[in-house]
Amino acid sequence: MISGAVMAAFMIATVPFVGNHGVADMIVGYAGMVAAFLLVYFGVRTYRDTVLGGTINFWRAFSAGILIAAISSLCYVATWEVIYYKFMPDFYTKYGQSVVERARKSGKSEAEVAKVQADMDTMAKRVENPLFVTVATFGEPFPVGLIFAFVSAGLLRRKRAEGGAVLATA
Repeated sequence: MISGAVMAAFMIATVPFVGNHGVADMIVGYAGMVAAFLLVYFGVRTYRDTVLGGTINFWRAFSAGILIAAISSLCYVATWEVIYYKFMPDFYTKYGQSVVERARKSGKSEAEVAKVQADMDTMAKRVENPLFVTVATFGEPFPVGLIFAFVSAGLLRRKRAEGGAVLATA
């Protein structure tokens, strides 16, 4: 939940800057995800040390990491749903317009601009379905969380030796 709160806070903090739909927006957004998903490591480590007595295998650590990432991603989705439906219901329309405008300014041919416009029209139709918005929004942070879960599981796995001592495997 702490990871989800961090991710939600980053999203809320960046709302005033929404509008230019540039690379900087994506960098800030993914930086927030990385900051939030660093907590996957600490969550898995705490689970290993406090609940499991200092030992954990890779798959159990990975499962714990995935659960943390999923909960955090659901917090991200919930935050976006509130922002989108309550405060920025025209977000996807404006985003589509900015993408088409960028295509024009970049010197693309009229056929290429028309293709971009068709793609944005398709997106506008898809976002009319709340389930699509939910799934698409979940798909933004969760792959990043999977990477953190995988790396954390590899770093934190520990076996218990035959004599009962904890052995680190790395």
